[in-house]
Amino acid sequence: MSDTENQFLVRFWGVRGSIACPGSHTVRYGGNTSCIEMRVGGQLLIFDGGTGLRELGLKLLSEMPLDVTMFFTHSHWDHIQGFPFFVPAFVPGNKIDIYGAIAPNGSTIEQRLNDQMLHPNFPVPLQIMGADMKFCDIDVGEAVQLGDVKVENTLLNHPGEAVGYRVSWNGRAAAYISDTEHFPDRLDENVLWLARDADVMIYDATYTDSEYHNEKSSKVGWGHSTWQEAVKVAKAANVKQLVIFHHDPLHNDEFMDEIAQDTAEQYPNSVVAKEGMVIDLMSAPESAVLA
Repeated sequence: MSDTENQFLVRFWGVRGSIACPGSHTVRYGGNTSCIEMRVGGQLLIFDGGTGLRELGLKLLSEMPLDVTMFFTHSHWDHIQGFPFFVPAFVPGNKIDIYGAIAPNGSTIEQRLNDQMLHPNFPVPLQIMGADMKFCDIDVGEAVQLGDVKVENTLLNHPGEAVGYRVSWNGRAAAYISDTEHFPDRLDENVLWLARDADVMIYDATYTDSEYHNEKSSKVGWGHSTWQEAVKVAKAANVKQLVIFHHDPLHNDEFMDEIAQDTAEQYPNSVVAKEGMVIDLMSAPESAVLA
C-alpha cells in the first residue's frame, strides 16, 4: 500500500462561520469560512465550500488531473461561497462528485450551487465549469461508500436543515459536525451518533455559553453551539480529540486563545482549528496535530 493510500489526514482551509473576516485580528486562526480537506485511504474528500475552498483549489492545481468527492452540510453562504472560485472545477479532465441532501424546499445541491452563480449574483454560470461534475442527492441517514472509505450522515439542528458527517476507514473515524445547535435539556442523539468513539470530532462552537445566553443579545435559536457543549459531547461520546470549529467572525486571535485555554482545561486533548492545521488520525492523539 502506498503512503497516500495509508493516510487519514484532515486539513483545515476555512474555520470561520457566518462571513469571511480577513484582517490583522484574525491572522493566527484565519478568516476564511468553512472548508475541510480529508485524505483518506487514497481518496480526496472535501467538506463544504466556504471561502477556504479557493485556497485549496489553488493548491490542488499541482495534482491534476483530480478525482475529488465533495460533501456539503448545507447551502448557507458561508459554506458555498468559495465554490464559484474553485479553479479545478473549470479545468477539463478533472472529475468532481458532489454530494448534498435535498433542502426542505425540495431544491437539490446542484440547484443551489447553480443559483448562486446566476445573474445578477455572479458573472459566469455553473455550466461554464469544464470539469466532469456529477451531482448526487443523498438521503439523511444514507451512507456513501467510496472504496474502503465510509461516509455517514445524519440531520443536525440548524435553521433550514444541515447534515453532519462521519468518515470511517481502517478503524479510524472523523466526525464533522457543523452547523448545529444543542438542545437545552439533553444531548443531541444525532450528534452523539456521529461522534461515537471518534478519533477526531470537529464541532460547531461558534459561541461561548455567556454569549449564547446573553440577556441583551441572546443567540438561542441561531443554529450554533458553544465550546462548553462541545466538551459535554466529547466526554459523552468518548471522543479522542476535540476540535473547536466555525469560529464567530467577531472572535479575534486573542479571544480564540482564551477559548483554546478554557477548552483544554475541561478537555485536555482539544485544539482550536486554525487555517493550515493538519491532523493525522493514524498517529497517537497526543501527536496528531502536525501544524
